[in-house]
Amino acid sequence: MSDSFYFYQPGQSHDLPHDPFNAIIAPRPIGWISSIDKKGRANLAPYSFFNAFNYTPPIVGFSSIGYKDTVANIEKTGEFCWNLVTVSLAEQMNLTSSAVDTGVDEFALAGLEKRNSKVISVPHVASSPVTMECRLSQIIQLSSANGDKCDSYLVLGEVVGVHINQAYLEDGIFQTGKANIAMRAGGPADYFEVKEENKFQLKRPK
Repeated sequence: MSDSFYFYQPGQSHDLPHDPFNAIIAPRPIGWISSIDKKGRANLAPYSFFNAFNYTPPIVGFSSIGYKDTVANIEKTGEFCWNLVTVSLAEQMNLTSSAVDTGVDEFALAGLEKRNSKVISVPHVASSPVTMECRLSQIIQLSSANGDKCDSYLVLGEVVGVHINQAYLEDGIFQTGKANIAMRAGGPADYFEVKEENKFQLKRPK
């Protein structure tokens, strides 16, 4: 039976064309994070390690490999926005991943309009159907099991404001499948689309 499983140990060569870790933990929501620096200059960047971590208070977070402008901005200002990526916004989202100099406005680079937030000072993507305004909760430098520090930073933020395009609300319920959400997958350039026809339901046992 064991011969039917491929086994490797992370940190050693897996001898595969692409690291399977990202393909197995997939598809994943995209952390399309907007922030501003101390001079008020906007930054917009996508992160493939993103998710929700708590209900009350609502907390979302993303992990940045390297201490990038986004992390530096959030640490200095204590604020950021998460913008939902749809399939129609995927190309522009991809453009915002470009390696550009500090201070370059990725909104302008990708031809995206800004929309002012209600609670915080960070703008968000006007064409995104959902935005969450967040205040910094924690920045945690990740470490390995033996305590070695990684050059990766987990940024957690409490959601203090939520914008939802009402076209995606039916009877007060957000219609996930109708938003055409783009999700990050495992290959070097792979994404998935969330579709209504792929939905199934499981009610929790009593």
